[in-house]
Amino acid sequence: MKPIQMVDLKGQYQNIKEQVDKSILNVIENTAFINGPEVKSFQKELEEYLGVKHVIPCANGTDALQIAMMALGLELGDEVITADFTFAATVEVIALLKLTPVLIDVEKDTFNIDIEALKKAITPNTKAIIPVHLFGQCSNMEAILAIAKEYNLYVIEDAAQAIGADYTFVDGSTKKAGTMGDIGTTSFFPSKNLGCYGDGGAIFTNDDDLAVLLRGIINHGMYKRYYHDVVGVNSRLDSIQAAVLRIKLPHLDTYCNARLKVAEYYNTAFVSTDKLTTPITSSFTTHVFHQYTLVLNGVDRGALQQYLSDKNIASAIYYPVPLHNQKAYIDDRYNEDDFTITNELCKTVISLPIHTEFEENQLKYITEAVLSFVNS
Repeated sequence: MKPIQMVDLKGQYQNIKEQVDKSILNVIENTAFINGPEVKSFQKELEEYLGVKHVIPCANGTDALQIAMMALGLELGDEVITADFTFAATVEVIALLKLTPVLIDVEKDTFNIDIEALKKAITPNTKAIIPVHLFGQCSNMEAILAIAKEYNLYVIEDAAQAIGADYTFVDGSTKKAGTMGDIGTTSFFPSKNLGCYGDGGAIFTNDDDLAVLLRGIINHGMYKRYYHDVVGVNSRLDSIQAAVLRIKLPHLDTYCNARLKVAEYYNTAFVSTDKLTTPITSSFTTHVFHQYTLVLNGVDRGALQQYLSDKNIASAIYYPVPLHNQKAYIDDRYNEDDFTITNELCKTVISLPIHTEFEENQLKYITEAVLSFVNS
């Protein structure tokens, strides 16, 4: 069995190679490398796919979060609530802008922001909530939006791992991940469900005025060249990345369905053991499985990883250290008793390979290896 990686970008590329190569060459030949036609076309196509009024492409997902908070006019010391169990980019930009991050625990079954913890964390200084749609499914947005409305808070969705996921409201209406809050953000990092061949990101909003401001911020605060109306940054999606994304966007739903089938295979294989807790999908959202994350019950995680590695099977830990215990974000305000779920997850989660190019014999090999170890 050849080595099995967490993602198979080369295999995915081979299936769209001719289209991708042609699109990249077209950009090079036309030399419209920044804000060229490919960027504008991708913007419109993603707006149509998401059903959102405005997509603002930018350089990466971290910039997307930072620019979103800049556009909302948050001020020094304003509190922004987000999940403790996620990648550091979410809290990183809060700190960079000299805002006050407020980290809270997550739900045990979905790994997404805990609604009761959210309610308890709100103070007079709270100005925004950043729900992270972790591993591929949406947070409880109906509850989050209701809380935001009650306390007059902004909602910035971090949809970097969940683009393509659908959220269903109680009234039966549906919206795509990233399109429900005041602003949504995503990343096009190569391993994402919709990934480019470098760095890339985007910001979403249905607010016309916010969209105008966001478009200025990403381009040095300029609406007219050399006239700087707002404080901005340099964060533009380059045309080559947009060209790649234009080819991949029509395949996004197929990619997400392929990941779902892998997850279903894993779930079926692991139902026979109580040593593994398989991912739970909330009733109000679809799951696009950016990651397939198990919770280990009484299993030596390090030994399992080594066992899989010896069999040329990759695995990963998302995430080994809670954000509130990271050196950069340690704060005396935090109480360990408020992070019981996150602390436990960081000790017990393990993610298996999941991507769009699996063959059944590879999945059989992975599941048999995992079961052989946990049942030994």
